[in-house]
Amino acid sequence: MSDEPRSHPFRDSVQDVAASHRIPDTPQTRAPAYRLAFTDTEFLMREELRPVRLQLELLKPQMILDERGINTTIVMFGGARIPAPELKHEAKVAALGELSHYYEEARRFAFAMTERSMASYGRENVICTGGGPGVMEAGNRGAHEAGGQSIGFNIVLPHEQAPNPYVTPDLSFNFHYFAIRKMHFLMRARAVCVFPGGFGTMDEMFEALTLIQTGRMKRIPIVLFGRAFWEEVINWQALCEAGTISPDDLRLISFVETAEEAVAVIEGWKNGV
Repeated sequence: MSDEPRSHPFRDSVQDVAASHRIPDTPQTRAPAYRLAFTDTEFLMREELRPVRLQLELLKPQMILDERGINTTIVMFGGARIPAPELKHEAKVAALGELSHYYEEARRFAFAMTERSMASYGRENVICTGGGPGVMEAGNRGAHEAGGQSIGFNIVLPHEQAPNPYVTPDLSFNFHYFAIRKMHFLMRARAVCVFPGGFGTMDEMFEALTLIQTGRMKRIPIVLFGRAFWEEVINWQALCEAGTISPDDLRLISFVETAEEAVAVIEGWKNGV
């Protein structure tokens, strides 16, 4: 975070936290009520403090990304279970091994976009993923191999996990609230690339599509890798025929097969067309 001097004349919180560690040990000072509120973890975890925790989770990544000068991102969604090609034979489900080429396309796409990002000193179109394995790892890996930085928006899950090793450490974030995490994905997004995945990938994709469809978000490229996969798992035409979406809504999506095609869609994007 910023080390710039404060503009006000008041004693700051850091000084008081340090002073609170030097106070005399008495029954009064040991009591939970005496703790400074913003250092009292038990207090911050209370049900009534949820609005404060939501705000903190919104502010922390926002402030750090601002301080790093990151203006825009290229967001990559995709399955955490899709293996790297060299590991496809170890996949527990054969179909996942067959999807491994998307890992390679994700890595190649992130590499290409990061090379372009570095022309703007790494401030524009920075690769952003969920920070996990599979396609997310491929995205961060491609950015790392290109010599650039990348963002990982991880989230606490019931099973043990850690961010993939290719996320830029200073841009590796951890979330409690899915809603705030998804908000951060889209706040700086200049394009969203969606690779084959499961419930989480679809949730993220449909949230972006819904926000654009309803005019709650500026239109940006929504690029889906693998037309055959997406047309098999989602009957887009049936939605049109049922009248639950309009044919124009399908124009929000671009299907591609390769990294080069995705780069061309993004670079050719002008005024929502």
